[in-house]
Amino acid sequence: MTTGQARVRPAAVAGAFYPKRPDALRTALDDAFRDARVPPPQAPVPKALVVPHAGYIYSGAVAASAYLRLLPVRSAITRVVLLGPNHRVPLEGMAVSSADAFATPLGLVTLDVEAREHALRVPGVQVNDAAHALEHSLEVQLPFLQTVLDDARVLPVVVGRTASAGVVALLDALWGGSETLVIVSTDLSHYHRYEDALALDRRTIAAIAALRPESVGDRDACGAYPLRGLLSSAGVRGLAPEVLDVRNSGDTAGDRDSVVGYGAVAIG
Repeated sequence: MTTGQARVRPAAVAGAFYPKRPDALRTALDDAFRDARVPPPQAPVPKALVVPHAGYIYSGAVAASAYLRLLPVRSAITRVVLLGPNHRVPLEGMAVSSADAFATPLGLVTLDVEAREHALRVPGVQVNDAAHALEHSLEVQLPFLQTVLDDARVLPVVVGRTASAGVVALLDALWGGSETLVIVSTDLSHYHRYEDALALDRRTIAAIAALRPESVGDRDACGAYPLRGLLSSAGVRGLAPEVLDVRNSGDTAGDRDSVVGYGAVAIG
């Protein structure tokens, strides 16, 4: 992980979830933004985003529908609190990385050391590099952030089995002002037939839009733990969700026999 004096977490899923060559990655991002839902003029600036994390050919355009909302404030956002689920390592609580930066084919993303120090004061938060080493839910967001923001530091947090109150406490510690963006990385239903997935995801998106965290089950979204925490925080703060895009892999690059659902939501 160490490069000179800096500790760098190398890209783990470049060449799998998104292209490994910088030129090919930029083309994939261009394709995603081209196929995204374009926001209307004067669209409100979000405080938080919910975005998917599958391979770019499957969910990149849905994620891009959310990231387009950041372009008008690309220089104003200087801190991103990025929460995603654990897919590789069993985890109780929440994990930050000890790295100074995360690498992507587009360069290094600097981690927010000050935010990490604040996070580590929250009960249930620990340094756990193993939880980050192969985790794709956070990594696939970084090239999007490198594209739409000018100079933001990121605090990636892997959220394992955690009560919503724990995630709320973390967000309370890091909420900040207009300089801070919160992102929850989650896909929706997994491996249902197309029509069944549509019904399941409509129900989950309705729960998100109504700020009903108690209606989001563990199997409704792989990032249910961070998602429920964000919805709870948004409700306390009187924020309003806006559903930007909902599709599944049967709409993008897969068959319709067994699909994964994706949603993009702005909260502000």
